[in-house]
Amino acid sequence: MPKTNPERKSELIASDWVQLREPQNIVSIGLLMVPIMILSALATIKIFNIFTTFSLADFGITAQGLSATISLKGLAGLMGLLLGHELLHLVFIPNFIRSDKTYFGITYSGGYVYSEESLPKPRYILITIAPILIISAALPLILGLLGLLTPTAKILILLNSMGSCMDMMNLGFVLSQVPAAADITCNGSETYWKRKD
Repeated sequence: MPKTNPERKSELIASDWVQLREPQNIVSIGLLMVPIMILSALATIKIFNIFTTFSLADFGITAQGLSATISLKGLAGLMGLLLGHELLHLVFIPNFIRSDKTYFGITYSGGYVYSEESLPKPRYILITIAPILIISAALPLILGLLGLLTPTAKILILLNSMGSCMDMMNLGFVLSQVPAAADITCNGSETYWKRKD
């Protein structure tokens, strides 16, 4: 993932861009992410419960203990989930194919989509929430209506919900700090906003 560029930071600040206040250390990030992860998981389980009873047995947890089987199909599903999640961020970035400021990648800690394009706040929010809305809200509703909400599907959907905690944390920062009529851009791990003229 691109690193923060000190020269670009200076240019942004000189052009009246305001840096978003975000936690800078892993402990603060973790303390915020855990409750968001739990709330996201609970919201997804509520959707599951519309169609079928949620059971820990779906996840291999029973009174006899924990059992898990890792299959090639499961690993393929997990890789598909990771790729699908990041592609859903990517496709909502305007002109992402032609953009020389937009990046997509996979690292040891997961995938990422990153763009230095200047985006209106509503578009930035859409890009941020697209994977959780589509994979962890719309998809279980569709699968439930079709009777296809299998234990494997539930696991993948729940993993997406929990894995979207960084997106949801970022959404909270944007909603609480950025005015409605503003553009947003990124510089490495830093996010900036500027009021529209």
